[in-house]
Amino acid sequence: MKRQFAAFARAEGYSMGFTYVERPDSWPAAFEALVEAVRRYEVAAVVVPSLLHFAALDATAGFREHFESATGACVLVADARTHPG
Repeated sequence: MKRQFAAFARAEGYSMGFTYVERPDSWPAAFEALVEAVRRYEVAAVVVPSLLHFAALDATAGFREHFESATGACVLVADARTHPG
């Protein structure tokens, strides 16, 4: 998955940074670390495998827009069919 993300980032004109993986026993630590890093380093974009990854956060339909507004980072959805790794 990390290689696919890196290939997707390159294809979209970005460089790959960190990968945050949420663990059931520490939820929502990875998401909180992601938000903090996006704000601290002024990250331009965040890549997710699908928007279903926000559903794991019990997010509402407008969560993507809320995340983008709150962080200033664009949420990109990696699609292995159009950007094979």
